[in-house]
Formats: sequence, C-alpha cells, structure tokens
Amino acid sequence: MKWTFDWLKDYLKTDLSAEQISDMLTRTGLEVEGLIASLPPIAARIVECKPHENSDHLHVLKVDDGSVRQVVCGAPNARVGLISALARPGCVIEGHEIQSGKLRGVLSDGMMCSGRELGINNDHDGIIELPEDTKIGAIVVDCPTVFDAGITPNRPDYLAVRGVARDLSAAGAGEFIAPDDEEFAVSGNARQVDIQTDKCRAYKLAEIHDIKIGPSNKIIASRLHAIGINPKNAPIDATNYICYDMAQPMHCFDADEIDGNIIVRMAKAGEEFTDLFGNKHELADTDIVIADAKGILALAGVVGGARGMTNDNTKNIILESAYFDPVCVRKAAKRLGISTDASYRYERGIDPTITGPALMKTVKIITDACGGKVIGFSAAGTDKPLNKEIEFSPKVFANKTGIEMPAGEMQKILMHLGYTGKFNGDKWKITPPDSRVDVQIPETIVADLIRIYGYDRVGLDALPTNTVMAEHNDADLTLKGRLVNLGLNESVSFGFGNSKIESILTDKPIVKVANPIVVDMDTARNTLLENLLVAVSNNEKRGYPDVNVFEVGTVFDGDMPGAQHTSLCIVRSGVTSPKHWQKRNRNVDIYDVKADLVSLLNGQNFTIETDNAPRWAHPYRYGALYQGKKKLAEFGELHPSVAKQLKIKTNVVIGIVENIDDLPRQTTKRKDIKLSEFQPITRDFAFVVPNDFPAANLTAAARGASSLVTDVIVFDSFEMAEGQKSVAFTTTIVPVEKMSDADLAKLHADIIAAVEKKCPAKVRDK
Repeated sequence: MKWTFDWLKDYLKTDLSAEQISDMLTRTGLEVEGLIASLPPIAARIVECKPHENSDHLHVLKVDDGSVRQVVCGAPNARVGLISALARPGCVIEGHEIQSGKLRGVLSDGMMCSGRELGINNDHDGIIELPEDTKIGAIVVDCPTVFDAGITPNRPDYLAVRGVARDLSAAGAGEFIAPDDEEFAVSGNARQVDIQTDKCRAYKLAEIHDIKIGPSNKIIASRLHAIGINPKNAPIDATNYICYDMAQPMHCFDADEIDGNIIVRMAKAGEEFTDLFGNKHELADTDIVIADAKGILALAGVVGGARGMTNDNTKNIILESAYFDPVCVRKAAKRLGISTDASYRYERGIDPTITGPALMKTVKIITDACGGKVIGFSAAGTDKPLNKEIEFSPKVFANKTGIEMPAGEMQKILMHLGYTGKFNGDKWKITPPDSRVDVQIPETIVADLIRIYGYDRVGLDALPTNTVMAEHNDADLTLKGRLVNLGLNESVSFGFGNSKIESILTDKPIVKVANPIVVDMDTARNTLLENLLVAVSNNEKRGYPDVNVFEVGTVFDGDMPGAQHTSLCIVRSGVTSPKHWQKRNRNVDIYDVKADLVSLLNGQNFTIETDNAPRWAHPYRYGALYQGKKKLAEFGELHPSVAKQLKIKTNVVIGIVENIDDLPRQTTKRKDIKLSEFQPITRDFAFVVPNDFPAANLTAAARGASSLVTDVIVFDSFEMAEGQKSVAFTTTIVPVEKMSDADLAKLHADIIAAVEKKCPAKVRDK
C-alpha cells in the first residue's frame, strides 16, 4: 500500500515529519517498508545536442540547470534551445530512482522526461516542451514524499488513506479530519440494477451523460503517479484514486455499449469472458459476473471486460460501486491467476457501508474534470453494517497483557479508533467501526488497545506490583514434559495436511482447504501422523534414520466451528540407542511405544484389543488400550505398503492417543503411598481359552478381582487341541492385614471366578 504525505494530510492535521509518522506507524502495527522523498524534476535548457557515437537514435546532450551536465536522451524532439524537465540523480520517476551511469559507453548524469513520465499528461512521444519564459532551475512538478507499507491480511482498513490517518490520530500523531462524505440517494432515470445472487450484498451505480474525456486535475494525477499508477484520463483516474483513498474498488462502463439494465449474477460453468486486456477466461459457477442482456461485462471484484470499457471517445458512462463476497472474489482471482487492486481489497473485506459515499465522491471528481450531466442513481441490496456488538471487559486486557490500563484510557483509545457503544462497568458492549470487518472477538480489541497504548510498555517491569505469578498448572505442558522424560523430542508442524497421504493413513473424513498456501498442504489435517512420518522420511534421506518424536496438536473432524480436538502421536524409528561397544543395539518395536502409552495412564487398569487395525498399521503387529468400551490409545508398527509409498526403509513404530482428554490427567497433589508391612504372596493360575482370545483380557480380569492383587504377569502360553490354548500367569498379592489360609483360599477362588465370569475361560486342572 502506497500513499503520499500530502494525501495523508487530507485526513490528518499534524506537525510531525514524514520520518516521525513512519516510525509511529511501524510502532503501532503498520510496518513502513520504504519512505521515498524524491528530488523534484527541474527546468533545464539544452545547450548542445550531438548524435551518440554508438547508437543511431540516442543523443548526447549538454543541459543547463544552473550548471552544465551531460545527459543521454533518445527523444526525437531533443534540440538545442529547448527547455524541458530534467530528473537529476535521486529523482524517482515512475517508481525508479534516477542514477548516474553510462548508456552505451557514454556518461548520463540524469534523464530528460516526457509528460507521461512526469504524470502531467499521457504524451510519451518525446520529452516535454516547456514555455520559453520558464525559469531555468525552477521545479516542474512537485514530487511528494511517498510511504510504502506492508499490509497484513487482517487489516483491510489500512488499504484506505483515511484508515491510516484514523490510526495515526488515535496514536497521538494529530487530529483526525473527518471526511465530509455525501449521502447517496436513488434518483433520476439511470439504468436499474437486478441482483440475482446473495454473493453481492450491495450494488450502486450512477449514469453520467455528455462528458468530455480529459485529464485529471493536477493533485489526483500527481498522487497517482507518485504511487506508481500512470494517469490515464479523469474517469479511470477517479476510480483508481477512490480505491486507495476509501478502499472502495470502482469500475467505469461505457453506457452506450450496455444493452438494458445491469444484472449481477453467478456465471454459468464454462461461460467465456474476455477481459479488458484481451485475455479470454473460462468461468466457473462460483464466479460473480456483471452482465447485461447481451452477456458478461465484468468479472465482479476482479477485472473489467473488453465490451463496455471506456476509451477516449466515450461520451456516456456508468459508474459502479458494490460489495462482493470476499470468498468468491478470492476463488475467481486465484483460479484465473489475476490479481488487481480491486481483488486485493475485496478478498480482505471492505467497508460494507461505503459504497454510496464512494460513488458520490467519484461522480464529483469526474464531473469536475469532464463536465457532463448526472441523469440518475440506482441501487440494490443493503448497506447494513457487518460488525456486531461485542461484549468486552477491561479486565480482559490486564489478563492478556499483564498491564493495568485505566478504563478511561481504554475508552479514549477505542473511541479515537472509531468504536462506539456502552463503556459502563465491567461489561462493555461495543461495536467496531464499519471499516474494521476483522474485529469479531474481544482479543482483537485487546490487540488494538495495546498497539496504540504502546508495545514498549509490555514487560515484566510493567506488571502490577501486586501481581502474583501463578503456579504453573498447564496439563498439556505437563504431558509434554513426561514425554520428553521418555526420551522423545517434541515436533511442531503446520496444521495442514496432504490429502493423498491422509487417504493412505486413515479412513477419517478429509477436510479440504479452499485456498491452500501450497499444493502439498491442501487439507486441515485430520491426523498428526502424516507430518511425523514425512519428518522420518526426510531424516532418513539425510542419513538420520533413528527418530524419537512426539507431537501434541489440533486435528480437524470437519469444516464447522468446534469440529476439532487435540491428539497425541508418538513415532519411534531405527534403533533404540546409538552404537556402543558394551552392548548390541536392537530395533525399536511396538512394545517401546506401548510402554510410552502405558506410562501415561498413571497406573490405571486397561485391556488390549488387537482387532480392527487402521490403515497405517501392520495387521498383526497392532494393539489398542481400552478401559471398558472406550479406546484410550493405539499402537503398532507401520504397514510395509504405507512405508513403501512414503519411501521409508527403516522400521517405524507408532503410538496414538486420538483425544488427549481421554487420558487420566496427572494431578499436582498425590496421595501418600503407604507400604504394607506384610510380605507379598504369589500364586500361579492357568486357564484354557480360545486361540484368538487376548491374554491381556485374562490378566485384566484377574487384577480386577481384588484390590489386593497388585500385579499379574503372563509366563506361559501354548496351543492345545480343538482351537484352544493355555495361558498361565502369576499374580502378586499384597495383604493389608493378617491373612489365614482360609482367606487366601477364598481370594484364590475369587480370582478364578472373576476370570471365568468375564472371559470365555476355564481353569486348567492339569
């Protein structure tokens, strides 16, 4: 976004210099990337003109601008005695700084300028010819100071000069000069507007007849030229000017080329359109178009069409001012590879209430320069603001920033920024200015307050003296700390995924992103596993196959608000430890990740199921941890076919907790553990079960038979006849009081009964 200093002063009464303004903007969130203060072109007389020895069209001039300097020039009208405009080194012409240098071996210490290069007119056939009585060294045109700022996507109001001025005023740079906008009203006999889609919220037009196409006034032409837009003629310049002045894109049609009324509709799939540059496009049914009875006139919010464009012979015009759906404009511009000042603004969201005032101001600029008669104004749609009332408490600011700002100071800043509403008590109800379509939540209001109040006030020394730093009690951070203690490294990846890889790994719904930042990130990720496996693959390619990582992050279940949850994924690959002379290494296996997951259960009981392996898992090297019918986590080895598709050669084992809220959270306060004064007792059991029945279910049933059973370990298993197998395990019993033989016999019987009741098992009597 570029604008000139004098343009800014239309809306800001200030005594600050351009450099001070630049610093203040950067401090408050609008980074000024460049401040161009150009030398102005001055009048100079050509006192000598010779042909260039290495060119058939260039001349070597001696020019007098108070001193004599040499300039190489290719203009056909260059001659001795002509007074023209000289851009000295340091002048910026059409966005380029003039420098001393050699042209075909001959030094050129400046440049002679045409009328178009100066922004005075559109003549580029030769250098400008100034009157004979022009004083040598006099400034030909003023070169205003130009600000060049980088705009973040969340601040569409910065795309208007008046929006920048309002922010500066709130920051204390000066007094905001409120614009005297003229109200719009339907009147006269202009063409009518027919909106046939809900993707156009408002559309207004003005029809002007009998104009005489001519140049813009010097102020508008100079400002446009300074920011890199070549002035064309008054109607086109007016639409460009309002686009920067008010952030309202405009378009101008030749009224004589339009058949009937203006129609705003969705394009038909495959419908063709030729833009004003002569390029043909095939449209989709998601594109908004402006049309008449004959067909398409413009691709709404993006670019005008070849039919209906104005030219030097245009006598009657129709001016358009509208609000189009940002998503539709973005999709059309991206798909067709077109980026314009209009699409840039519509994509970010414009002020929905400004279509009328912008149209009225544009009409005045055009009629002042070209004459003509306004035969009427037409409109359709609504100007109702988009912004809603937001509940905000001053306490939120202190909680978010650690700074105590008086409520009165907050109110003052917000009102300077254009906020309105009720600023009473602890519950404010405030409405953002119409141009701030980005403000939807209280946190954005906090951001506005702190950037105006001053980021330099944020710091430990800014905390109130009575602030007590709260003891850390972040459950997620505690979980991460425990995983790090297991020898795992945390990975943090983008919240996007690749649809092709996701379809390989999981059956979960794929959440497509409408406008992916890169082709390989076209989904809102539905699993954390994908990015971790890509990391394993990339590390392996670089000679580092041994990876032990985890990630705790958000995964998405759908494209609606709230359709998301937080997952945990653990990936281990390669070997368990580096090479060492004292021991042999082993490859990681599923029991390593099983141990990781079990350690997170805080000693709680669980069972293991081995059925229904997901796509990513080896079907015979997979297990899931259950409590009752709820699956807490799953673990397994990466399926060989998946590893092959991801070009992973090393062994990979995986542990996943789909929703970390299912994990038992470790509390900061633990109950004291009282050791029993009695010796532990061990008893062995053997049961006959079907071959496919998990041994873990037997041990879980035995452990649940009594609180005295503290451990159950399988030590033997073998197949028997008729599809049966024997499973033997040892139980550890820790008495809390004296136990007789009868008590122990009863507990023995309780364990057998519990196992036979909960499992298809019979105690083995041999």
